Amino acid sequence: MIFQNKWMDLFPSIISRAKTVQVITTGVSGNASGSLHLMYAEMQVLSPLVPTREAHFLRFCQQNVEEGTWAIVDFPIDSFHDSLQPSSPRYRRRSSGCIIQDMPNGYSRVTWVEHSEVEEKPAHQIFNHFVNSGMAFGAQRWLAILQRQCERHASLMARNISDLGVIPSPEARKNMMKLAQRLIRTFCVNISTSGGQSWTALSDSSNDTVRITTRKNTEPGQPSGVILCAVSTTWLPFPHHHVFDLLRDERRRTQLDVRSSGNSLHEVAHIANGSHPGNCISLLRINAASNSSQNVELMLQESCTDQSGSLIVYTTVDVDAVQLAMSGEDPSYIPLLPVGFAILPAGPTDNDSSISSTGNAIQSTEDPNSGCLLTVGLQVLASTIPSAKLNLSSVTAVNNHICNAVLQINAALSSSTSSTVTGSGGGSCTEPTAASKQQ
Repeated sequence: MIFQNKWMDLFPSIISRAKTVQVITTGVSGNASGSLHLMYAEMQVLSPLVPTREAHFLRFCQQNVEEGTWAIVDFPIDSFHDSLQPSSPRYRRRSSGCIIQDMPNGYSRVTWVEHSEVEEKPAHQIFNHFVNSGMAFGAQRWLAILQRQCERHASLMARNISDLGVIPSPEARKNMMKLAQRLIRTFCVNISTSGGQSWTALSDSSNDTVRITTRKNTEPGQPSGVILCAVSTTWLPFPHHHVFDLLRDERRRTQLDVRSSGNSLHEVAHIANGSHPGNCISLLRINAASNSSQNVELMLQESCTDQSGSLIVYTTVDVDAVQLAMSGEDPSYIPLLPVGFAILPAGPTDNDSSISSTGNAIQSTEDPNSGCLLTVGLQVLASTIPSAKLNLSSVTAVNNHICNAVLQINAALSSSTSSTVTGSGGGSCTEPTAASKQQ
């Protein structure tokens, strides 16, 4: 966690950007112990409805050989430099960090402390409880993700794990895991407010959670052209692991996929990323209709879950590109345009009945703490010409895809429980107009 890139790789759903501004001390004889770095970080929630938090801080690392411990401590520097003030809402990372202790059984005991000062500025009503309760940036979330990512790292380094399907070698396996890691990071950054990315609401309703944005891309790693991104968040009265299990079921994907063409999926490769069966990478073949002239298409998907939430992220990939990656070629050039779902455990919002992104009031007979926030993120290449202008029909189509996906997911979950859904449609299914406002 001392180095910015490894820190971002460990926590892609929290750290959107990080930079070592200055190495003040490097430690002793190449050892990180005693090192002191001036750091910058931007922290995110996976939704455009919650502003990112930015801070500069000093990070100090110290090893105690006798006790078998490492301490990594962050403390603020913003207050000493007026030029380092973070963006709104104002956020200061107070003394925070972790202590890592070696255990006799070869495991580590990690104690994590998060201490911050943030301007009291309410987020969108659907996220108020999640942010104010500390679930968004608290120590429990960091620890849960760290534990899962350690299992993923062990899987990356292992050579004695047999993978199902067509992965021919450990090197091919490592390349597919790196590709999936980039898939997750790209998705997380693209559906948040990272880097000051501006988002537009499609209606004036405060209950509407659909936001859209466009960006012009000419860099490798993503398709070149104008990319349209739409994101919506819905509160659901179901435990986040129930929603996760439903969405990762490939047999249901044709009903629930935000980009589904009605074709079924068949898993051709599988990489386990830990003890939970939901933590895995899959390579799926998209089965086109028998009378279709389409070429064979593949879908790369990573799903992951822990106590802090779940992610299911996927994208179509070119067969030739996958074959090159499996033969040992660098996978970083493969263009990825991920879509997917972020699922966060959360009780009801500030209202007794929560407002979904489709404008429906959802009431549950279950434990009120067993709900979750489902964020759906969809990206499409609107034009292969970076200078092209976006037309309203593209926005309407993406909005409809998001609405339909949320309605289908609601219906699938409700049909298997005794929960009731009341109210009439509205909100995110409102037709976009020229009067749409910018977030």
